[in-house]
Amino acid sequence: MSKFFGYILTPIFYISFGLSLLIFHPIQWVSYKLFGYKAHKLSVDALNFFLTYSQFFLANSVSFKNNFDLPTDRPIIFASNHQSLYDIPSLIWFLRKHHAKFISKIELTKGIPSISINLRLGGGANIDRKDNKQAISEIIKLGRRMKENNWSTVIFPEGTRAKDGKIKTFQFGGVATLLKAVPNALVVPIAIENSWKIVRYGLFPLTTGNALKWTVLTPIEPEGKTANDITLEAETAIRKVLGQ
Repeated sequence: MSKFFGYILTPIFYISFGLSLLIFHPIQWVSYKLFGYKAHKLSVDALNFFLTYSQFFLANSVSFKNNFDLPTDRPIIFASNHQSLYDIPSLIWFLRKHHAKFISKIELTKGIPSISINLRLGGGANIDRKDNKQAISEIIKLGRRMKENNWSTVIFPEGTRAKDGKIKTFQFGGVATLLKAVPNALVVPIAIENSWKIVRYGLFPLTTGNALKWTVLTPIEPEGKTANDITLEAETAIRKVLGQ
């Protein structure tokens, strides 16, 4: 039944999602060029609000749970599992007060309305996966920006999307590199549930009636722990929520 309604509702969702990207592309450009980072960030926040709640056109519910008073005067590394591209708009929107940045493939900085311009101007790290030296350099630069501005970064230690929802083993390299540049960062796991179901049949049809959930888990103080220990602790906490 979810697939059946997907044939009907997917075009409506894509229209909403696509229009949001097209409308906010020039808004982002003007905001940044005339008013700088703060105005650009507000435009990005607004864009990701509309992208997140476009899920309603698929009859998908959106839930974000955070029982912790996370600091805004300290850098944070959010470590999350990754199930689909639809994870990202919601993370940007719900973590907006923490100025969440991402480590992205450099190929994405061109050709995608709104997304590419945000990657170029938003302050994240755009890495060439074929150039390890460049990638590490960009992540270290991101860490320095985190330290200077009390920004946060969202990383996906799995390295790729888990298309069946089953968590892949977390790699500690991203956490280790960031902590070298910003050793006082708090590490906060986030468990994402059910977004993989949206694309279980590919780009069309998308599925409907999914309960999409983002849950902030117990923060991890890095002091006295190795990056491997921290990453394993985050993975274990997320697996527990997902029953894996």
